[in-house]
Amino acid sequence: MTFDDRIVQAIEYQDTDELIRIVDGMVASRDWDAMVKLRHRCQEAVTRGRQLWGVDEHIRYRLALQAPGKWAGPAVTEGPARFALGPLAEVAASTKTWADLEPYLEPGPERMTVAAERVVRGESGIGPIVDLPDGLQEWEPEYRTPTYHPDRIEDPSPDVPGFEPVDLPDDTRTIADPESEEALADLVQPWTNESNGRCQTVSVEGGTTEAIASLGLSTARLARMKHDEALAWMAWAGASGGAHGRRRGAAAGRYGAWWVIATLCDLDWPPDPEETGRAARRLEWAWFDDGAPGTGWQLRLAVADPEHGLAWAVSAIDWAEEDTLLGAE
Repeated sequence: MTFDDRIVQAIEYQDTDELIRIVDGMVASRDWDAMVKLRHRCQEAVTRGRQLWGVDEHIRYRLALQAPGKWAGPAVTEGPARFALGPLAEVAASTKTWADLEPYLEPGPERMTVAAERVVRGESGIGPIVDLPDGLQEWEPEYRTPTYHPDRIEDPSPDVPGFEPVDLPDDTRTIADPESEEALADLVQPWTNESNGRCQTVSVEGGTTEAIASLGLSTARLARMKHDEALAWMAWAGASGGAHGRRRGAAAGRYGAWWVIATLCDLDWPPDPEETGRAARRLEWAWFDDGAPGTGWQLRLAVADPEHGLAWAVSAIDWAEEDTLLGAE
């Protein structure tokens, strides 16, 4: 059987395992043109009722991840990939520089997203991105970005600093601040709308302990954070899809973190970078929990504005079916 016969047979028998093995071999030999041709053959077979759309998307993902810009760029600018491990703009930006990709990216939202993803990874001066500066500011953290593999993604959360027990007040006074609570909840929207997650937010008069108590906790541990640590956590959560939701990407996570600061501090949008940095620094940030073992995807952040006597908290958790719910609120 010739190699072409092997491909024809795998397509007609809808043998996705064999087709993935063929793709692996093409990647190993760096035969990107052959991968593009195989993708076209799978697309043609789909029009004849063959269930090979998953192979088509897998080839596109592998091109974005592993092929040079000449092949990765067109795969990205084609638009969203519904079943990829992450947005292809982020996938390509995780393994290639802006110079690698820019000549092959057509104008449009995907091109802008690739640029924003490269900014998150430390590139600067590469051209305009939506609303935010095209370079990390000195007050921003080194954002956590995922590592993509052919069959999985590694996306560990940031670290939590050391905990200390705190006494929570018995009486708290909540306030109406739907815009701030919406900005915090939007960080984990894929967890709650597309997965198993749940999220609780609160706005109060007072500080971080008042905000935590207003969530209903009777005991808590607190980990004081610097502003850049809190930004890293918000960006990580805003990028993540949780257990089953669609990942939005590191650029979206950075955007969401800036949006939270601007909303809590009533800043204009698009934000002024220096003003946003000053606001982030003057806020007081803390991670909290109730001492129970954590599980799944979590965001437990309290933030206070001491100048105005206000504070907010978000407690969000998502989990896969096999995870225990121990520690969930």
